Amino acid sequence: MASFTGLRGLALITGWPPKLAWLLPVTVDAYAMTSARVWLAASTRARRARRFARTNAIGAITASIAGNATYHAVTVGLMTISPPIVVAVGAVPAAVLGFTAHLHALSSLDDSEDVREDESGDAAQDVPEDGPKPRLRTRPKRKPKVRTEDELRTAAREADTAHRAAHAGRPITRDGLRTVLKISGDKATELRRWLAAEDSSGSESVSSE
Repeated sequence: MASFTGLRGLALITGWPPKLAWLLPVTVDAYAMTSARVWLAASTRARRARRFARTNAIGAITASIAGNATYHAVTVGLMTISPPIVVAVGAVPAAVLGFTAHLHALSSLDDSEDVREDESGDAAQDVPEDGPKPRLRTRPKRKPKVRTEDELRTAAREADTAHRAAHAGRPITRDGLRTVLKISGDKATELRRWLAAEDSSGSESVSSE
């Protein structure tokens, strides 16, 4: 609440409408929490995403501290509102929007995509014509494991059985299949429907007997 009050006051004295001034602290502090969660979440696999999220989390927290300090300095007469401060405060929503979109794109990368992009960046570095050639550290490319339809269905059935045992008989969800089997959303949906059809046919067989 203390941080919210300071940033809202800063928005007011830099020209934000009173009805919208509360959006400045929400924008800054909410983005700080979002970036920190992406940075620390186990589901964030790509190193680039973690680095970007860490930088933005620290940057957003720093911006919140600076905004509060500026507001209190102005209210006690140590500072005056100058054009750069007005421009910086007004640019916050657009900057956070762009950072959020980029963070969302990076968080969808996996390890293999991150490695490929790192390798392409290494290959694009300038190499001096004279002198010894720098050794580029290359990593073996990971070949995706190709599974047949029967293997996927068997794995889906095993995952569903394990999920039911751990969750009081509740069937595994589409997102659960996608995470456990590391497959696309469309394939997870197809397997979830197949499991439901199998369960339905099994129930009908038992009832007819």
